[in-house]
Amino acid sequence: MVAGTTPSLPWLVADAAGREIEPVSVYLRDRMLGDASTATCRSYGYDLLRWHRVLWALDVGWEQVTEAETAALVGWLRHARNPQRERRRPGSYPAGSVNPKTGKPTLRPGYAPATIAHNLTVVHGFYAFHHPFGRGPVVNPVPESAARRAALAHRSPLEVRRQHRRARLRPKVPIRHPRSIPDDQWDELFAQMKCARDKALLSNYLASASRASELLGIGLGDIEWTKGQLWVISKGTRARQPPGPGNRSRPPRKDWPTWPPIWRRMDCRPRGCPSGGPAGASPAR
Repeated sequence: MVAGTTPSLPWLVADAAGREIEPVSVYLRDRMLGDASTATCRSYGYDLLRWHRVLWALDVGWEQVTEAETAALVGWLRHARNPQRERRRPGSYPAGSVNPKTGKPTLRPGYAPATIAHNLTVVHGFYAFHHPFGRGPVVNPVPESAARRAALAHRSPLEVRRQHRRARLRPKVPIRHPRSIPDDQWDELFAQMKCARDKALLSNYLASASRASELLGIGLGDIEWTKGQLWVISKGTRARQPPGPGNRSRPPRKDWPTWPPIWRRMDCRPRGCPSGGPAGASPAR
């Protein structure tokens, strides 16, 4: 993956010789014209780079692929080692284990089923894009599920979603439950906050139900203390708006309104931090 030089193609895929893979760039540029984010372009690029590495190993051109190459990709992802799963921090739990304190399972050493399914979806879309232009194989190398297409076609949102079989080579993706923290651990974490500013930020961060990437972009100018509300740059709309369900932020603790005046009296803002700087730029004085 190489960083692009234009907004229409922020990331591009190159081969072993450093040459740009033009069919991939055409597809990614079309995704960007469809208002895809830079992170989406990067994610799709890595999936297609992984696909082309399999084709290079098999010595097959991208226009002559069949379902056999897709099976090779899935088989390799099921058994390959994922370098992102290597635990380098001393005392960390090994991949595939369960944290005895929080009960949260860590990802297994290989590639997750969701990663394999996402890779197949990207490869399918790549060939579906080139097919109307007469490029690529006649038949998409990624198998489709006719039952899934029939179940989702012309479906009313009031109807119960019908069950359907997965397409061939598609892994079974488990249902992901929302992340949570037990009440006793929440109280233990909250007790570690020594400054009213840290307690206020932590409480409202959890109440906002925002993504971590959205919270990390919050500045001091994005906090409306009188209303107890935050403003974030939404990942979906990329617009500045209040977080949480219905675009409303509701703190979970009753003592939230007392923290902003305490913060201001304690002067917890670090010296030299501008009014629009990060909300948690440095520890309180």
